[in-house]
Amino acid sequence: MPRPIEDLALIGDHQTAALIASDGSLDWLCLPRFDSAACFAALLGDEENGHWRIAPANEGACTRRAYRPDSLVLDTEWDTEDGSVRVTDFMPQRDRAPDVVRIVEGLKGSVTIRSTLRLRFDYGSVVPWVRKVDGHRVAVAGPDSVWLRSEPAVHTWGHAYGTHSEFTVEEGEKVAFVLTWHPSHEPRPSLLDPYEALEESLADWRAWTARCNYEGPLRETVVRSLITLKALTYAPTGGIVAAPTTSLPEEIGGVRNWDYRFCWLRDSTLTLNALVAAGYLEEAEAWRDWLLRAVAGNADDLQIVYGLAGERRLPEYEIPWLPGYEGSSPVHVGNDAVSQLQLDVYGEVVDSLYLARRAGLHSRPHAWNLQLQLLEFLRGKWREPDKGLWEMRGPERHFVHSKVMVWVAADRAVRTLEEHPELRGDVECWRKLRDEVHQEVCERGYDAERNTFTQYYGSAELDASLLLIPRTGFLPPDDPRVVGTVEAVRAELDHHGLMLRYSSAGNRVDGLPGEEGTFLVCSFWLADALHMTGRTEEACALFERLAGLCNDVGLLAEEYDPVNGRQLGNFPQAFSHIGLVNTALALYGTDTGD
Repeated sequence: MPRPIEDLALIGDHQTAALIASDGSLDWLCLPRFDSAACFAALLGDEENGHWRIAPANEGACTRRAYRPDSLVLDTEWDTEDGSVRVTDFMPQRDRAPDVVRIVEGLKGSVTIRSTLRLRFDYGSVVPWVRKVDGHRVAVAGPDSVWLRSEPAVHTWGHAYGTHSEFTVEEGEKVAFVLTWHPSHEPRPSLLDPYEALEESLADWRAWTARCNYEGPLRETVVRSLITLKALTYAPTGGIVAAPTTSLPEEIGGVRNWDYRFCWLRDSTLTLNALVAAGYLEEAEAWRDWLLRAVAGNADDLQIVYGLAGERRLPEYEIPWLPGYEGSSPVHVGNDAVSQLQLDVYGEVVDSLYLARRAGLHSRPHAWNLQLQLLEFLRGKWREPDKGLWEMRGPERHFVHSKVMVWVAADRAVRTLEEHPELRGDVECWRKLRDEVHQEVCERGYDAERNTFTQYYGSAELDASLLLIPRTGFLPPDDPRVVGTVEAVRAELDHHGLMLRYSSAGNRVDGLPGEEGTFLVCSFWLADALHMTGRTEEACALFERLAGLCNDVGLLAEEYDPVNGRQLGNFPQAFSHIGLVNTALALYGTDTGD
């Protein structure tokens, strides 16, 4: 039976990440970057598409597992009839080449361990040539080369296109496996000491988590979310990927399967807010600088999503040889949403740069000029329909959230010029734009009979993004239209106490067949809106329920199926963890949001 998505745990080195199941199988890893082709793709197929399992012989799921406190070092333990054993998994912050380290340690008795390694490059399609070299097993195919060694050496052999090891560990004994990737045309990188790397990794992570200034309830859960966001950061550029996976389904067996190994602008303000408010100004500055580089150029060319280094071309195609998670196909690489017009991202960028200035991040002289270009584009474009923040694959419409974010762009420009009169800019121009947008949204995007804003002009449908209206400052939280909207969205998009993004039943606004689960960040937005409208007790209760949906090691996917009690969508999802952090900060800590 396929393992549930929530059975997975994350390790990473700030440039890529691996997912490991509770039975000790590493089922997903792209090398050398988050967006590279996977060399372990069992997650979207089966073991023949690549995996690496280390576990006691003839045992299944572990007895227990947990991250070491304040780190991304994973301990998985089994209690067997013959004794107990621990496997410690981590990826050291890389010097030159990426490494996966798996240390087996005997805890009690004498336990026989099996390691089964099946490398399959190019998303599970290429079986490499494996040979012995200087005590290593070396796998080569095309541009990829992987070296595997153990310390001490253990009995290892090849069989059925896999590399197998079997050995026994007594109490106190350790065997460390190190898997290292490098381009096949380059020489092997220097050998890594696995035990030194473990101590350095623990020290690095604990020094990083010590900077967190959140001291409220469920601190461990909040810290785990921040660690996850750090793990999803591509260190060379500061970009944060939405998730380290592709094509984990929003509906089991459905077609809503997308590649999320890229950086979305829609997340920018909420990401920056979470990092700043939690005390991570260096990471916030790196994200801000990534943002400035990615969007540099003509404002007409602004995209909603970019690659890890700001790459603009992310062509979408299907991988036919992978059947998909639980038969959910197609499996996608790339994302065609890159070409969509989404007016809200202009507001996100301007708002992010405004927040960065307020937070005291080191200024970038060209940042204000960039904002002026974006604003000029919006002034001529804002009356046009777009695809909205959910990347609708149906017709363009006048989405209310998109128009609200245009208002945000104009509002932040006005605020910036009022707070910094030394900057050039026509403040009256932006005040006029702000007023025009506000008037139109209130006239065309508001249903007076139902006392709620709607998903798009003239529609009867609602959208969870409307919950962000009070946070943006478009209307004050106590405005009757805001209170009515929160109540209407909560009532109509509720699914067993959690929030759908929008209604898809009978509503083909997204242009796709099928349904999806509840969208976790939207439920966090509901908690925020309840708190802002004076219902803090309900907000806290909802936050605690959402925090309880994290899997056993504190991770959240994009969506949740409350009927079947399982996580859905790409995993772990940055947007969900950003929502968790921001809601915790809003309820119990310091929130820099407007």
